[in-house]
Amino acid sequence: MEVQINRSKVEIVEGDISEQDTQAVVNAANDHLWMGSGVAGALKKKGGNSIEDEATEQGPVNVGESVLTGGGDLTASYVIHAVSMGQDLKTNPDAIGKATQSALEVAEENNISSVSFPAIGTGAGGVEIHQCASVMLHTTIDFLQSASNLTLVRFVLFDEAVYEAFNDELRHIFERS
Repeated sequence: MEVQINRSKVEIVEGDISEQDTQAVVNAANDHLWMGSGVAGALKKKGGNSIEDEATEQGPVNVGESVLTGGGDLTASYVIHAVSMGQDLKTNPDAIGKATQSALEVAEENNISSVSFPAIGTGAGGVEIHQCASVMLHTTIDFLQSASNLTLVRFVLFDEAVYEAFNDELRHIFERS
């Protein structure tokens, strides 16, 4: 599914975030920026250890903040590490919203025109997928109302149920408008 927000586009696709051709991809990060399993593990496996090395040099950071690193061997030039959880590896909708907002701000500030997001916090973080979709999509749509550099925000969902939840939520947002 795809919608236009001013001069930007929001896309929802099913796939592997580590294979995206956007200028940046987002890592659902912990506050020490260690890249273990899930999205972080996939990005590190495909992109190389340099991504984690560059990230951890900038940490630790507070939940809700984001840092930018190179993309290593990924197709994407950059990784934006959006911190949504501490060392307990649990998160909540407020932290997901702040992490999404800060990742979008980092992209905008660094003249990044396209970015791919995973469903932050639905794996180890334990947040229900519809709740995650609602928070991330509302945050993104609000941000794109005034964005000048970002022209594409893609949500890349690895699992069909998460993909369907994001599509459902996006439909609901525009049905209510």
